[in-house]
Amino acid sequence: MKLITFTKKGIYCPQGQFYIDPWRPVDLAVITHGHADHARWGMKKYLCHHYTKPILYQRIGPDIECQSVEYGETITLNGVKISLHPAGHIIGSAQIRLEYKGYVTVISGDYKVQEDGLSTPFELVQCNEFVTESTFGLPIYNWLEVPELNQKLQSWVLKNKENSKTSVFIGYSLGKAQRIMKAVEGLGKIYVHNSIGKLNEAFESAGINLPDYKTADFKENPKEVQHEIVIVPPALLDSNIIRKIPDAATAICSGWMQVRGARRWRSADAGFAMSDHADWKGLLQAVKATEAEIVHVTHGQTEIFSKYLNEIGIKADVVQTQFGEDEEESEKEIIENPEP
Repeated sequence: MKLITFTKKGIYCPQGQFYIDPWRPVDLAVITHGHADHARWGMKKYLCHHYTKPILYQRIGPDIECQSVEYGETITLNGVKISLHPAGHIIGSAQIRLEYKGYVTVISGDYKVQEDGLSTPFELVQCNEFVTESTFGLPIYNWLEVPELNQKLQSWVLKNKENSKTSVFIGYSLGKAQRIMKAVEGLGKIYVHNSIGKLNEAFESAGINLPDYKTADFKENPKEVQHEIVIVPPALLDSNIIRKIPDAATAICSGWMQVRGARRWRSADAGFAMSDHADWKGLLQAVKATEAEIVHVTHGQTEIFSKYLNEIGIKADVVQTQFGEDEEESEKEIIENPEP
């Protein structure tokens, strides 16, 4: 039995007549999470987790038709049972479980098996068919445990304070920025860029408590943030906005920092391998535990990861999608290929 097909519009469930994270306009889109490569404009109706709903309103528009559900809650469409289960990627991220006549397919979206202390932890969902990402599907990607990584961020901030420096973190506005805030909470005043502040407000509207912060206008009063903690999105790396921040020391927070020395990543003073995706071990752990009969590998190191799965006896193939054009991929693109 096939519960999903891969079309020009996206992942389609013909029995249920809906799409999962489509990249072209459709009647009903079931959304795994709020990043722009998975949640796009133009759908007639959206279905997502409660925490993702305010993000969609913020990013796509307040007038969209959007239904939200809790993790584990089941909705039945044309005989297909749909339920959302924690993906551990960012707040509100979900794996989409589909069941029809006893056959189960899980579309994981983006996921992380590591608990970051902010997102709902990843939930293993056994299935017949599993769709997995492979953003960091190489053995070289092996994340530190979250407490150890957080300690490194904290030590960097404290060192900067000793040297009268302003700690400027560069991290994706949705997911990464909130993790950085959590990691450095209590070490000083936290100032965030407007794009991060808007998403923080969306989280807070859903009842999620974040560390105290202030949205700052770095153009008008840059001295306000001097010797404190600043978080900005990757698009501002090497921008005039950062240059105006007094005594700035910059750190890039990205999974790509695992294999590239900080000083080779343009003008950053430090780099931390912080990612909201599973590393090599996490990907294998998740895929094996599903006990799926077939695994479809999407965006990332697709050829290498699918080949390895087949070599260890897990039937896998590569599926081309339009995921990965945002978030970690855009960070890498911005960092390595700045606009002239």
